[in-house]
Amino acid sequence: MTVKQRRATLAAVLTMGLLLVTARSVAAEPVNVSEIVRITELSPKRSQLSVYSAAMRRVITVDVLHPAGTAPRPAYYLLDGVDTGPSETNWTQKTDIVPFFADKNVNVILPIGGKGSYYTDWQQPEPALGGVLKWETFLTRELPPLIDERFHGTGRNAIGGLSMGGASAAVLATRHPRLYEGLAMFSGCPDTLSNEARMAIRHAIGWVGGNPDNMWGWDGDPAWAAHDPMTNAAALAGKAVYVSSGNGVPGPASLTDPLMPQAVTFGAILEYGIHDCTLDFQRRITAVGVPANFVLRQDGTHSWPYWQQDLHDSWPFMAAALAH
Repeated sequence: MTVKQRRATLAAVLTMGLLLVTARSVAAEPVNVSEIVRITELSPKRSQLSVYSAAMRRVITVDVLHPAGTAPRPAYYLLDGVDTGPSETNWTQKTDIVPFFADKNVNVILPIGGKGSYYTDWQQPEPALGGVLKWETFLTRELPPLIDERFHGTGRNAIGGLSMGGASAAVLATRHPRLYEGLAMFSGCPDTLSNEARMAIRHAIGWVGGNPDNMWGWDGDPAWAAHDPMTNAAALAGKAVYVSSGNGVPGPASLTDPLMPQAVTFGAILEYGIHDCTLDFQRRITAVGVPANFVLRQDGTHSWPYWQQDLHDSWPFMAAALAH
């Protein structure tokens, strides 16, 4: 073999090695494109999506209730409470949400697996709750265009939720006012700054095994104020706002809750505190000149029969906002 041939062979070997190293490097890079990787049709009007989130670097399950056909429709995002299940939301397990929306021209988006997350972007990974938690990015940037493309969306959105999910919906609506036309909050405390509210948030995250310091840092971290709907209430101007709360007194509906006796013990204490927080939010949102619909019940505990009624009662307000 001549010197020229040896040099050519060496160059070919080095080039091949470089290509292999480059290929391995590319394969090791995290995927940076969010996409729907699988759709399971549970019925003609209900689909379950597996959505890869580039922000969270994993697949998130999302239930979608939707009309049949291809007519354009808006989207209503509904968030679950702190103890949401890993494979199905409590909305579909504990309310009549599926038949209720069966005749309505709207995509109802039900993200699954946000247990204890407050549906926000966490500063640090939290292994107990899924690792990298970037729910705000997922819900406001990654998921909406995928939903609208696959399910004929109009680009108009509303957001709502109960308990943790209600407070989280208020956070997202005030941080992304251009994205949502309406906010529905059931038994949620939209306060992240008072000592009582912070203690409740920290307790809720700890109750499901998470470390609350990994979310928005220590109490003095500016992130707590940046996520405070009380502070940012003026951002809700021009939106349909529906807020409901009981007062902790067990009523007839409390006695029908499958979670008895928690509904009239712990649920009563929790709703009593949320009632006071709701009154504070009513004063705040009135002070900044934002009209809102407040339903302050004469009874009511932190329980599902009330939230199902809230779902029905609030829908005309959300529907009107989405239709304009």
